[in-house]
Amino acid sequence: MIIKEEPKWYILHTYSGYEDLVKSSLEKLIENNNLGDQIFDLQIPTMKVSKERIKVIKEDGKPDREEKTIVIKDEKKIPCYVFIKMIYSNQLWYLITNTRGVTGFVGPQGRAVPMKKEEVIKMQLEEADDAMELAVGDSVFIRTDSADDYSAVIKELNDKTKTAVVTASIFDRKTDIKVSYSDIRKAD
Repeated sequence: MIIKEEPKWYILHTYSGYEDLVKSSLEKLIENNNLGDQIFDLQIPTMKVSKERIKVIKEDGKPDREEKTIVIKDEKKIPCYVFIKMIYSNQLWYLITNTRGVTGFVGPQGRAVPMKKEEVIKMQLEEADDAMELAVGDSVFIRTDSADDYSAVIKELNDKTKTAVVTASIFDRKTDIKVSYSDIRKAD
């Protein structure tokens, strides 16, 4: 009986500005070596950023005037990193770490350590599996950076924005908090 291993997300560190080059090189590596059944996805998470540009126009005999334009562009959420979903093997480690621009995997001594499911959801590499199982009135825990999670009850759900409004008791006061699906987990 052959047990198929589940692919996991790993983080590659790259030289500054080499993220797109690394991604395209790895896509060629996958195609040339028929690795589509071992490497499933490559992502460089980006976000839309708007910047206002002001241009001063000087005309003879007239007062200076300003012309404002807003430019929206994609910026990398985390520069110098590429995220890769694959079934790990030593052969893949060798091929990937010898790709131009890659400095290594994120992990001890450059060894690949898979990301946790919560990290994958928080980075928006994949959607939360349990998002559809949530319902108004369910008891949940709000994930925090500390060891203590707050218990709460779901008041509203918004599947479009992947957010929920929950009512939590903080300092003996009922408080409504808006949180993303990735920041809550169902109570057992």
